[in-house]
Amino acid sequence: MKILILGAGQVGSSLAQNLASEANDITVVDTDDLALAQLQDRLDIRTVIGRGSHPDVLRRAGAEDADMLIAVTNSDETNMVACQVAWTLFRTPTKIGRVREAEYLAHPALFGNDSLPIDVRISPEQLVTEYVQRLIEHPGALQVLDFAGGKVQLVAVKAYYGGPLVGHELSTLKQHMPGVETRVAAIFRRGQPIIPEGTTVIEADDEVFFIAARGDIRAVMGEMRRLDRPNKRVVIAGGGNIGRRLAGALEDRYQVKLIDHNRRRSSELAEALGRSIVLLGDAADEELLLEENIDHTDVFCALTNDDEANILSAMLAKRLGARKVMALINRASYVDLVESGEIDIAISPQQATIGSLLAHVRRGDVVVVHSLRRGAAEAIEAVAHGDPRSSKVVGRQVGELKLPPGTTIGAMVRGEQVLVAHHDTVIESGDHVILFLVDKRYIPEVERMFQVPVTFL
Repeated sequence: MKILILGAGQVGSSLAQNLASEANDITVVDTDDLALAQLQDRLDIRTVIGRGSHPDVLRRAGAEDADMLIAVTNSDETNMVACQVAWTLFRTPTKIGRVREAEYLAHPALFGNDSLPIDVRISPEQLVTEYVQRLIEHPGALQVLDFAGGKVQLVAVKAYYGGPLVGHELSTLKQHMPGVETRVAAIFRRGQPIIPEGTTVIEADDEVFFIAARGDIRAVMGEMRRLDRPNKRVVIAGGGNIGRRLAGALEDRYQVKLIDHNRRRSSELAEALGRSIVLLGDAADEELLLEENIDHTDVFCALTNDDEANILSAMLAKRLGARKVMALINRASYVDLVESGEIDIAISPQQATIGSLLAHVRRGDVVVVHSLRRGAAEAIEAVAHGDPRSSKVVGRQVGELKLPPGTTIGAMVRGEQVLVAHHDTVIESGDHVILFLVDKRYIPEVERMFQVPVTFL
């Protein structure tokens, strides 16, 4: 595909890296020539210096025959105008725009080919808010990802000493939980992937990815580790877009405190939020945290715009007794560094955003993509179409499919029914098939499996 990416910031550059590795024709546009030079040193892509909303800049970038435009600059207005120009002048088929401001998102009628022609709106703040919310709802999970509209979830947990399944083969999972359908999609041991077999033995400290219907998630987590008690008290550091949205989403079910150092913003938050307690102060102030009983806090979320401030406040909260701490971290190089220390979960806005963008780039009918383990692995929800003659998957048992190395089918959703995949499960047309790939190099092969001839469509 020929793809134009407007914006060489963290999301734009991460996206270019992901897509360039999959043999796409990528052009990145930005006003920062230094950022573009650094990208070109690392990746096999074209770069164009200029403002992405200007018609001449888009023409130089190749908009006349581009398949897709992805506008992820730091300005909502630039992104919206760029999509308008790309459609009006160049009839670009697919236009994806990052729109952060809730005021715009509150009016869906603004978007469409008759008004602002943005086919897909991406809001990183909303995606990160939903991601953190799922982690809070599932104590002990490292990642919780939704498929098929939330009917199925893929959950990553760290197996602990004392977990019922630790030290046992995966084949015994059915005996432990006779009434629950689940499948282990992948295991990462000391950072290396292990393809799960019935004879695979789970060891303590393994990172285990399993898939199950939403209602069965907590039961399966109890097999891998001692279940953490449900979260009640949440402290949020930072009252920006993400902090404010998260507090609003949680305050009806949890005791929420939000800390912000800006006096005017704190008073605005206090008015806007109904039940949350808003505190004016520094989240890295030991005295303030102790006063607010940080040692009785279940989850501390550092969500400011400053990576260093998030890391320091989360480490301090953990040291003072917070049960679980999370930090929002933009710099990819920091993520591995902090997760090996006192911070339980490092949240990467780029990875949360890129997954939703990739779903629109994948060939075949791919409806959901989640980028995992810093982009090394991927989970995909693809819809099977056709019949046994036109499709490589329809009418075939899971066990007879020639899946690429390191690829597993975890589950299928057929209407309202969730089917955990077994070797004799037959895929039907219309099934939503959830696959896990530990090696992204094989994504084109998986895409080809779910493509059907144009004559069929």
